[in-house]
Order: sequence, then C-alpha cells, then structure tokens
Amino acid sequence: MSPTDIGIIVTAGLLVLVVVGMRVAFAAALAGLVGLVWVFWSKKGYDPSDFGWALSVAVKTAGQVPHSKVASQALSLIPTFILIGYLAYYAGLTRALFDAAKKWVGWLPGGLAVSTVFATAGFAAVSGASVATSAVFARIAIPEMLRIGYNKKFAAGVVAAGGTLASLIPPSAILVIYAIIVEQDVGKLLLAGFIPGVVSALIYAALIVGLALSLPGFGPPVRGFSWAERFRALPPALPIVFVVVIIIFFIYNPFGGDAWGTPTEGGAIGAFVVFLMALWHGMRWPQFKDALLETARLSVMIFTIIWGVLIYVRFLGFADLPGAFSAWITSLDYPPMLILVMILLAYAILGMFMDAIGMLLLTLPVVYPAVMALNGGEFVSAADSTFGMSGQMCAIWFGILVVKMAEFCLITPPIGLNCFVVAGVRPDLTVQDVFKGVTPFFVADALTIATLVAVPGIVLWLPSMA
Repeated sequence: MSPTDIGIIVTAGLLVLVVVGMRVAFAAALAGLVGLVWVFWSKKGYDPSDFGWALSVAVKTAGQVPHSKVASQALSLIPTFILIGYLAYYAGLTRALFDAAKKWVGWLPGGLAVSTVFATAGFAAVSGASVATSAVFARIAIPEMLRIGYNKKFAAGVVAAGGTLASLIPPSAILVIYAIIVEQDVGKLLLAGFIPGVVSALIYAALIVGLALSLPGFGPPVRGFSWAERFRALPPALPIVFVVVIIIFFIYNPFGGDAWGTPTEGGAIGAFVVFLMALWHGMRWPQFKDALLETARLSVMIFTIIWGVLIYVRFLGFADLPGAFSAWITSLDYPPMLILVMILLAYAILGMFMDAIGMLLLTLPVVYPAVMALNGGEFVSAADSTFGMSGQMCAIWFGILVVKMAEFCLITPPIGLNCFVVAGVRPDLTVQDVFKGVTPFFVADALTIATLVAVPGIVLWLPSMA
C-alpha cells in the first residue's frame, strides 16, 4: 500500500471521527499520529519487530510539531485581536457604535436591523473573533429590536450573521491562521479582507431593506432623531476609527515607504489603546479579569485546534496527499473556474459538520496546493496564470474566498457556532430559532461569494497597493 493510499484511508477515518462527535483537535491529532506510525511502519515492510521503532519515530515527529509551528510571532496576533474585542466591550464602544448607527440609518426600512449589521461591522474592526461579536450584540441589539416589534427569530439571525463579519474585516483571527498555514504575508491578507467585509455588510443591509419593503411590518423604521442628536452620537464611536487607523497604519504605511511596524506590533498597540479607553470609561479589576479570562479561553481553544491539526498536516506531508490531490485536480478536463466553484461548494457542505477554524486547518494543506496548481504554480506571473493574477495575489484572493466560506459555516446548521452563542446568551431563544432567523442571509452570502469570484479586484486592490 502506497503512502498516498494510507493518506486517503486515514483522512476518511478522520472525517468519521469528526462526524461522530469527536473534537477536531483530538481527532486530527489521533489521525495524524496513527497515520505517521502507519507510513513509517510501511517503509519497513510491516515487520512486527519494527513496529516499536515506527511508533517511537511517529511520537517524536508529532511531539516536535506544536512548538516548532506555533512558536510564531504572527500567531501572537490571535490573542491580541481577541483581547481588543473584549476590552472594547468594557470600554462601552459597542453600545456607542450601536447608538450611532441607530441614529444615522434607523430611518431606513428595517433600520434597526441595518444598524445592527453596521455596528457589528464596526466592532469587527477592533475584534478578530466572530463569536465575541455575536455574544456582545446579542445583549445589546436583540432587546432593542424586540422592543419595537421585530420577529425574535429574525432579530437573532441578524446578530448571528452580523457577527460573521469579524472573520473578514481586519483584524481577523481566521485570516491570520490562513496566512500561517499557506505561508503568505499576514499584513496583505488583513488588508485584503477590508473591502470584501464592507461589501458583505452592504449586501446584508440591502437584503434587510428589501425584506422590510416587501413584507409589511417586517422591520419598522426608527425615526425622530434630530441632526444634532446624530452628530452628538459620533464622538463616542470615533475611538473605533482611531484604533483601526493605528492597526492599518502599522500594517501598511499610506504615506509611502516601509511599514511603521509589523501586524503584531500594530495589534499590541491597538490593544493598549483600547485598554486605556476601557479604564477611562470605568473598567475595574473584575471586568478586566473577565476580559483576560475570556481571551484566554478562546485563544486556548484556537491554539489547541492548531496543535492537533498540525500533527495531521505533518502526516499529510509524509503521505504526499497534497501532491497527489494537486495532480488529480489539474488533470480534470473542466474549466479551472468551474473547479474552483466546486471546491467552494465542497466547503459549504463540509462547514455544515465542522467548525470554521478546524475546517480550514484540515483542508488547506491539501486544497491550497491544488488551487495554486490550477493558477499555474506558486510563483507564476499574472500574465502566465490561469486566473490572471500572480501566485501571491491568487493566494490572497483564494484566502478571502475560503474565509468568506468559513463565515458562511458559522451560521449553517447543525454546527453554526454563532447561532449557538446567540441562543446561549438569550435564554428565550432556542438554537432552532436562530437557525431559522439566519436563513435569508444564506442568499446574501452566496451573492457576496459570487461577486468576489467574478470581480477579484474587490479583494486585490488594497494588497496590491501595499
């Protein structure tokens, strides 16, 4: 049996473990360890006397992976971005954002839901965690929408869908993870997510306005705010803009020349600025402790998944499954764009059974080389490539597409994590209620994906300027 055959069998076993309910981190680590033992033992002809040697080498190989791969400066961005989000909540920035959005766009049909989408997009600009965004606005926005007569299922769906914007709008923890896996520039990927995140928010808003216009009483507008009240609502929300400017300026110097610092440094300074704001707005030790604990919990969950999956990824390298999959993909007699669309559809189906981070970590080591091969290779020029972009730009474009698919998976049943979070925060809602409420947003996400596939410039304009 060839190493590639072993890779296919072990990968099938991993999917079975995930479907029956084992956590992705542990399933991936177990599958990776078993696969390493199997590959090393097969090289000795399955001699029983060599099984102990194969086990020893596999354990040593697996044991070296977590530290060697996770001891990366770029990964320190993840807890930093998450901490920014929790500190912003205690600084009162979330309430200020929601109030400002309500006063400026609440007059639209479905205005309060539109305000929620724009406020979650603004909060996403200082929080890299979709889960944190959904949890925060479930406390703030849902009571407001219910008070003026919104359907509670749709109100919950707006918050769950709006929370997914944190996956694209920088700073984004998932984009950082993607950059680490495929060894691409973190700063350019974060820049690339900004315009698609805004486009996604606008499409969500357009969907809500369309529903409110077509269904009487669906989303009553909120009126009665004077221009003076609107302008007074802006200063409390401006710190969000200030923090975003700090982070973006460190990633990309808009005045030309070298960047002022690394994304890690920009995230650290952003966290410190939000910390000072939170202190100014009355945060004390109990709230600060809660922010640190929540950051630690979410960070440990993400890093545990990374550790487990990296063991599996190391096994894939020995099994040469990525190379075999790339060769098979490029041999298919179909247009490359059609193959790319089928890959994205496969992500939509897989996301129904796996969490977003685990799905990307498990699939990218195999899928990414195949997409690069479709484009003509990792280092191909734009003139010679299949999709009309250089290898680096194709990697960034594909990264935004798969992260958008990961957003989609955060609200799809039965695993949609954002829906569980919203239901957990609101005892009056069941998970089924939230899943029903997010259904219209599937159409919006499909339209966003189609737009990003058809018009790559939406993704590539900002990173091409850096």
